[in-house]
Amino acid sequence: MGNNDLGDFLRARRAGLTPDEAGLPVDFGVGRRVAGLRRGEVAQLAGVSAEYYTRLEQGRARQPSEQVLHALCHALRFDDIERRHLFALAGTAAGHKSRA
Repeated sequence: MGNNDLGDFLRARRAGLTPDEAGLPVDFGVGRRVAGLRRGEVAQLAGVSAEYYTRLEQGRARQPSEQVLHALCHALRFDDIERRHLFALAGTAAGHKSRA
């Protein structure tokens, strides 16, 4: 795996998800240069700081907690395959969906 596969994966998913698809208000998309989500929007949806999310994408934050990974999966609308891939990239095997 590359040096920042986790960040590359998060960045690609963020770029491919519109504010509407993420459940943000429709007017959130007004005045955008690109269709994807901004880093701060993903951070807000996941309940983490924008600075921390930026560090994750840039490969400067190591080993995010399972709680953060689950929050990112929810914020970025990952399916089960994407969820497992994210957890594998983060070096954690607990990417299965909780059955609770």
